[in-house]
Amino acid sequence: MEVKQKKTIQMLQQEVDEYIGQFKEGYFSPLAMMARLTEELGELAREINHYYGEKPKKSTEKENTVEEELGDMLFVLICLANSLDIDMQKAHDRVLHKFNTRDKDRWTRKNEGSEE
Repeated sequence: MEVKQKKTIQMLQQEVDEYIGQFKEGYFSPLAMMARLTEELGELAREINHYYGEKPKKSTEKENTVEEELGDMLFVLICLANSLDIDMQKAHDRVLHKFNTRDKDRWTRKNEGSEE
């Protein structure tokens, strides 16, 4: 079995950019990509509802997976970031910093309240 190298966020952004770069149309406008992201979110919600909710799939519905729909969302999100020249690693780091500072006492940590 071949072991694949884990990809960094930068690698994902580069891979998507190379894929989109082979087409004359290039990236869609940010507004069009926001619509696409919303569409993909709806498809993800539908799959979550089928797997974990009370609404079973119809026998005529295509079999998708939550993993597929998350992958679709990630692709469109990367397209949006690339088109706006946003480094997703920096964006991630900023969000994590915010959670670790502003929200540091918002949630109960697993080791709080336990007797040691």
